[in-house]
Amino acid sequence: MTKKRKHQEDFQKVKLKVGKKKPKLENATDTTFKTKAIQIPEQLKEDGVLPTQHRKLNIKDLLSQMHHYSPGVKHNALLGLKDLLSQYPFVIDAHLSNIISEVAAVFTDKDSGVRGAAVHLLQFLASKIRAEQIAPFFPLVSAHLSSAMTHISEGIQEDSLKVLDVLLEAYPALLTDRSSILLKNFVELISHQQLSKRLKSKEKLSWMLSVNPNRRVTSQQWRLNVLTRLKKFLQAVVDGSSEIEDEGLQEQKDSPHSVRNPVCISWKVHANNQQHIQLFENGGLRPKINSSFRLRSLASVMDSAEKGLSSAENLKGFIEIIIPLLIECWIEASPAQSAPILGNLLESESQQLMQQVLSIIHLLWKLTKRHDETYKMELWLRMNYLVDFEHHFMRHFPYSLQETVKHKKKDLCKGNKYCMTSSNSVDHLLLNLTLCDIMVSLASTSTLQTDSGWLDMIRKFVTDTLQDGSKLNSKQVNRLLGVTWRLMQIQQNKVATEPLIKAVYTLYQQRNLLFPVRTLLLKFFSRVYQKEDLRTQRIRSRSKVLSRWLAGLPQQLALLGLRNPELSNQLIDIIHSAAARSNKELLQSLQATAARIYDPLDGTLVLLPAEAQRRLVQLVYFLPCLPASLLTCLSRCCIMGRMSSELAATLIGILHMRSSFAGWKCQVQDNSVNDVDYFSFLFSTLIGFSREELTSLQGIRGKPHISQTQLSPVRLYLTDLDQFLHHWAVAEMICHSLSTVPSQSQCFDILQTGICKYLVGLVVIPDSTAGSVLCAINKLLDQACILSENLHKFLASCCYSLLYFLLTLDKEDAEHVQKRDMLWGSCISALALLPRLLRLMLQSLQVSRICREELPVVAQLLRLLMQHGQLRSHMITNEFLVQQIIKDIMTLKSGEVQEQWLTDLHYCFNIYLASHPQGPGPINAVY
Repeated sequence: MTKKRKHQEDFQKVKLKVGKKKPKLENATDTTFKTKAIQIPEQLKEDGVLPTQHRKLNIKDLLSQMHHYSPGVKHNALLGLKDLLSQYPFVIDAHLSNIISEVAAVFTDKDSGVRGAAVHLLQFLASKIRAEQIAPFFPLVSAHLSSAMTHISEGIQEDSLKVLDVLLEAYPALLTDRSSILLKNFVELISHQQLSKRLKSKEKLSWMLSVNPNRRVTSQQWRLNVLTRLKKFLQAVVDGSSEIEDEGLQEQKDSPHSVRNPVCISWKVHANNQQHIQLFENGGLRPKINSSFRLRSLASVMDSAEKGLSSAENLKGFIEIIIPLLIECWIEASPAQSAPILGNLLESESQQLMQQVLSIIHLLWKLTKRHDETYKMELWLRMNYLVDFEHHFMRHFPYSLQETVKHKKKDLCKGNKYCMTSSNSVDHLLLNLTLCDIMVSLASTSTLQTDSGWLDMIRKFVTDTLQDGSKLNSKQVNRLLGVTWRLMQIQQNKVATEPLIKAVYTLYQQRNLLFPVRTLLLKFFSRVYQKEDLRTQRIRSRSKVLSRWLAGLPQQLALLGLRNPELSNQLIDIIHSAAARSNKELLQSLQATAARIYDPLDGTLVLLPAEAQRRLVQLVYFLPCLPASLLTCLSRCCIMGRMSSELAATLIGILHMRSSFAGWKCQVQDNSVNDVDYFSFLFSTLIGFSREELTSLQGIRGKPHISQTQLSPVRLYLTDLDQFLHHWAVAEMICHSLSTVPSQSQCFDILQTGICKYLVGLVVIPDSTAGSVLCAINKLLDQACILSENLHKFLASCCYSLLYFLLTLDKEDAEHVQKRDMLWGSCISALALLPRLLRLMLQSLQVSRICREELPVVAQLLRLLMQHGQLRSHMITNEFLVQQIIKDIMTLKSGEVQEQWLTDLHYCFNIYLASHPQGPGPINAVY
């Protein structure tokens, strides 16, 4: 008992009393702690470097969520990225690498919603990122795309085509650089490999179409989707190859090799050694290298796998793989053998698939033409595929679409059994034409007899399509003309080509043709004409249809007017080319239509832009005859201001070259420009106004249009500055042409007769006309010329009227101030050359007849004439007249306070005339 109690004492429980705290244990841990608030204001601020979207997530947060396991989080991250980048586009440049890598990584995501959001984001980024920005990261994008295209999941494969669409639209050149990998992916999407039984010993693999029942679409629809993208991809490859020359008449894009860059030369500047003429071989086109050596291109340095389709070996290999697959697709979609041969009906989806098959083959044929040994490639294609094409493609040719056409739309395709329209935008005519283009590219002149069967089918189809009167679009006409051109090259005799040209001309004569269609037809006819003109005269056989087309071009140009300037430019180029080759039919038509083309009111010349006007002016040189009526129209065109003064000067120079005064050593064309008509043109253009316009000016009175003085019977009509400058520039060219006439005295007599007949006696003369006449007199006057009294008086009156106008001109009148130097110079030159002219002008200064306000003007004029060095000797000769005028002025001003202008006049008279200084002196007048 005692031992038990002792044992319990070691572990005795402490009894706690109510109201007392529990005692602390010896090994108890102190859990008390103290806290203090820490304030970091910077963390409360928004991050200025990384902006956020509406969920307050920045670019780093969103990109990190792209690795989340949840499809919903990744989907929201992609939507947030698009929202953030649309609000803050500058973030794209700062984080481009991370954005591209993360977006490309989800091309193969298992969730379709994530892939769809990635495609939409990629489409948004493509509009914001340039090709040179994404180029360093494009191998990564291409790798993810290739992974998606070859993925085991059908959904990922289908979405990969959407990614491909975005990249083909935005970055075709970058995508085609990796063609060797992508082309294999295209093949694997619709086929699989199998070991050929016939070639088992060689271990050569062949491809056959694959069928996957797990897809959401039919096998035919899936192949159509893949082939559509393959066609777009090959089109990008073709567009990126500048070396491909298409035998059709496609609307070619501008390239540095196809654009001629003319060298603009100013002969005036060149004559003064201020401009050097740089000569280019072959007119600025590709230089001709006379060497048997060829430089190795950069493509030859790369591995054959990296070359893609630029390598002939790779191209042949791809053709050997894809053509059998395309033929299998064609066989599945083609009509049954029991179908009628003519107009075989096709379902819409089948026709789309057949169209893609032919388009791919057509693009592959284009790629074969960029290699050096094109003839060998064409021979290889013919040897391997002509039999299959003829058997499968031409068996049911031509094809049409099976569709119920409504009665309301029946008239649109009336008479054309090949032109049924489709609600699916399926163009079966283009299908037939593409097939024709492929087949004729395999034919040649040497194989004409062998291929005559299917060539006759194609020729009949092309002729019927051109002549049935249906409305064709530019793509159809483009392919149609390409086939026509190839047929004409295969069989070049007139019996075969004339019906084809006639059929094209039937289409050309249709009304309301679209502009691209009209352009293609013009290019075709121009090409045919140039090809025909290259033949020697011995074997040349002019096409009557082509001659009729050429003869109708000038009339079309005159009727077109300003409705389509671009089409007018094309017509002018063709007319110019044919006129330079002296085409008889065209020159006769151009001669008959010239009056309408060069009509000064509503002719083609005055309606078109400057560049077209320049080409039309050049056509004047080729006109067989230049009658008086046409020269009248050309004169009005020069002076009306509807074309530039430089162009008017060019026209005057051309007419001078056509005249008998051009100084040709050989005999010029008889009666091309009559001398009387030529001088009438020069005089009318020099005057600058027609007789009717001068007559209408006689009734104008008072300012601001008229400048008049009581001392001269000639009143000046003040022209606008633009009209004045234009007239002055044209008049200078006229004076130059007059000065080149060998007999200057006879030329001066003709000019004098014209002035006396049409200008002397008029009360109102335009200021530009008066100045131009004085310039012409100064240019032609020599010792053998004798001026009539009437001309002397008229020129004296013009001189005083012009000088009075210049001296009374308000300095603030900026428009007329710019005329001062030109008019002053012409007046002083005339007075210096003709002393009698100066004397008559001084005699007309009868100050007793003028009002007192005009006296200071007369005094200023006398002072300037005395100060002018060229007139010094003449003024000394007329000292008595000057002294008499000064006395008359003093008489009128007697009894009044002598003003400063009168003191200056006395001073100048005493300095320059009263002392009779010898020599002209260095002082010239500055007014």
